Amino acid sequence: KGWPRDTFVVSSKVFWGGDRPNQEGLSRKHVIEACHAALRRLQVDYLDLYFCHRPDPNTPIEETVRAMSDLIAQGKVLYWGTSEWSATAILRAHAIATELHLAPPTMEQPQYNMFEREKVEREFLPLYEKVGLGTTVWSPLASGLLTGKYNEGAPGDTRISMPMYSWLRQQFESDEVRNRLAKVKELAKVAGELGVTLPKLALAWCLKNPNVSTVLTGASKPEQVRENMKAGEVVEQLDDGVMKRIESILQGA
Repeated sequence: KGWPRDTFVVSSKVFWGGDRPNQEGLSRKHVIEACHAALRRLQVDYLDLYFCHRPDPNTPIEETVRAMSDLIAQGKVLYWGTSEWSATAILRAHAIATELHLAPPTMEQPQYNMFEREKVEREFLPLYEKVGLGTTVWSPLASGLLTGKYNEGAPGDTRISMPMYSWLRQQFESDEVRNRLAKVKELAKVAGELGVTLPKLALAWCLKNPNVSTVLTGASKPEQVRENMKAGEVVEQLDDGVMKRIESILQGA
């Protein structure tokens, strides 16, 4: 409270909700009801960004586009976007919006980090210029892998040690993750030579991509938030030589 509304951005997502038929998905009813609920919870008059958290195979894309466009026309949402949608689905939404003179999606929220690159670097490549797609990437630290905290096993205070994250623990026991951990150790050497932490290096690497608009970060401690916010200062250190060395490590060369 007390902060001018034009000094911060508020976003929300819609897809999951309750167990009843109209309480999840991207139907017109749920999209609008979820928006109203978010406005009440957040105690704001409008959402700056409103994301369709997943594609909904049970709802025509046109219905979702119309619902989002109506919320924008009503001043309840400024921009809407997608999360984990395919390039084909995003282009379809744009085509519908153009044909019907509605508001198209302007941003996508894909996973992106040193180990997950397909969508941002290849699948979405034509969309950046064709429709001006912006990206708000999640998991830039690869579920904590790129912090280096799992190099010697899983600490007791991490998500992997919690029963509810048993699925994540199983992933970390795979050969693929063991291979990635070996690369993390090499990346840590690069970070050390640059005089920065490994998380800062990983975040700066994401920010270095001109097609990344925003990087989402998570933290369990206040000091982690403060450190993550300094990653932007590291971007200028990532010259061609450093980027080539990082790429060599990631490709296993």
